[in-house]
Amino acid sequence: MTPNATPRPFEFSTSLSLTLLTNRRARDLVELLAHLRDVPGSVIYYHTHHFLVQHQNLSPEPPNDFAYWVSQVLQEERLGEQLAAIDIVQFRTLRELRERLIALIEGFLAGSATPRTAPPGREFHFREAATFVVPTPHVARDLAEFARCMEGIGYGSLSLHFFDASLQLDKGHNDFSEWLANELGEQDLATAIARIDPYTHTLEGLRNEVLRLVRHRMQEKPS
Repeated sequence: MTPNATPRPFEFSTSLSLTLLTNRRARDLVELLAHLRDVPGSVIYYHTHHFLVQHQNLSPEPPNDFAYWVSQVLQEERLGEQLAAIDIVQFRTLRELRERLIALIEGFLAGSATPRTAPPGREFHFREAATFVVPTPHVARDLAEFARCMEGIGYGSLSLHFFDASLQLDKGHNDFSEWLANELGEQDLATAIARIDPYTHTLEGLRNEVLRLVRHRMQEKPS
């Protein structure tokens, strides 16, 4: 795609989250499954992504909350391993991710005896995050400005534009790639950034990988 005559600048935002209890809890896999079928997508997103900012120095990421509870509390290690092995990057929507979680638990229940019950006080409590999007001073109009902004934005901004945009906002892709392709005509760079597996990087590592690709493209372009 060719660049727009007057490219729309990329305005970096950041996110602030407030964790909320939903008053839903599960004592066993049957109850977990029932809630997974009808909780809001924001609940699915929280329990598979909240670690990204809270544990930004860990790579690879800790397992999602469902895998942890099934393995550590219910002691169903086989199912826990299956849930932990879900490659979240392959899912373009929360609906697809929800369906995969449900399918794994349904398959396990179909071939198992009476499901185990969590000890009192160890039930799974469903939570969600109320997210507030806040503008930042960082604005980019070209690749050089984009690189400078990437160096200075916080983890909340990285998480918002990379993860929230793709799944929680149901875009299926990150904001950076969309802007680079549609506004600057940098389709190859946009594709390269979209191919990054963000779940195998810390947020700092993700920032560095995006910067590496952008700087490489800047060196290729004629001055």
